[in-house]
Amino acid sequence: MAEINNHKTSCIDQCQVIELDRHQHANGNLSVVENGLQVPFDVKRVYYLYDVPSGEERGGHSHKRLMQFMVAISGSFDVIIDDGFQQRCVTLNRPYKGLLIVPGIWRIINNFSSGAVCMVMASEHYNEDDYVRDYEEFKQLTSSKI
Repeated sequence: MAEINNHKTSCIDQCQVIELDRHQHANGNLSVVENGLQVPFDVKRVYYLYDVPSGEERGGHSHKRLMQFMVAISGSFDVIIDDGFQQRCVTLNRPYKGLLIVPGIWRIINNFSSGAVCMVMASEHYNEDDYVRDYEEFKQLTSSKI
């Protein structure tokens, strides 16, 4: 299969905060994510980050093909998204709002509050070959955006 370089075409404007429906009840609230409905992909992998020490960062990479949807299940954190030309910081602090990140976008997750839990839904199974972990390589991949 030919290699796709989403780094040349992706921009942070394609990343968006998506508000999930909230079903509010006296005995607690409920939000739902279903494949292809609330997010534009089928979820193949779910993982969460928690107990992140104060001042630490997570992420620090981009993906060639994988899409992600991040939600602050508890607490808050910032997600810095970078397309090689612009950066934006998105604060996630509500369990019914998540950030859709398209392929080709560098992300850093930081400023975790005490007790924060970041849940990530991914469009693909783990594949180390999909990662770009070196920022200089990322900048080279994005240097000739279309």
